[in-house]
Amino acid sequence: MFTDKTGEKVPSVTFPIRANDNWIKRDSDEIFANKTVVVFSLPGAFTPTCSSSHLPRYNELAQKFFDNGVDEICCISVNDTFVMNAWAKDQDVEHISLIPDGNGEFTKGMDLLVDKKALGFGQRSWRYAMLVKNGVIEKMFIEPDLPGDPFEVSDADTMLNYINPEATQKSEITMFSKPGCSHCTKAKALLAEQGLTFEEIVVGKDISISGMRAVTKADTTPQIYIDGVHIGGNDELTKHLA
Repeated sequence: MFTDKTGEKVPSVTFPIRANDNWIKRDSDEIFANKTVVVFSLPGAFTPTCSSSHLPRYNELAQKFFDNGVDEICCISVNDTFVMNAWAKDQDVEHISLIPDGNGEFTKGMDLLVDKKALGFGQRSWRYAMLVKNGVIEKMFIEPDLPGDPFEVSDADTMLNYINPEATQKSEITMFSKPGCSHCTKAKALLAEQGLTFEEIVVGKDISISGMRAVTKADTTPQIYIDGVHIGGNDELTKHLA
């Protein structure tokens, strides 16, 4: 079983980071002192669950965390800074600080360094998330000690629900859009006014027009889905939200 360190101070560690072709250093005091910080840690950059769900959802909900008093969101992984920087670029991360715990010092201090040699990973972090206020851990969500790579409690929605249950979004929204589409712009603005996040699939970039047509049975944009149900365009979205 892993140790829940709620009420304890985070480990004191210095992280060497490569930024803008220069070496900089961030330490625990600079990251956590006098701030409210959400941390989530995962086995490795570019790995399946980390890339498909864990990191993207925190990035997607970042503004809601900031609106609810969080100063910074940090993703910590036992990877070097070059790998973390490449992953940030690959994932189009805008709102998350990717912290490379290359030597595993922070993770070891959290007692969450685990042996992944069977996968050729060496020592890596167990998956967890925590809310830290002024360097002290207020709440931890540690994945259960089960075989494999469980992902049940350290997700962004669980953390946001702990911070403010009223801020969590229950519906999943997907929008097919096209560059230069004025109706798409209006639909995005409407969703933003409602405080709703959405996945955007851009025609010509993420999918072809024939691909969109095959999915939506429509030629125009936007085409919006809520919880898998086809709502339609901007006018239909306006009526639905009303």
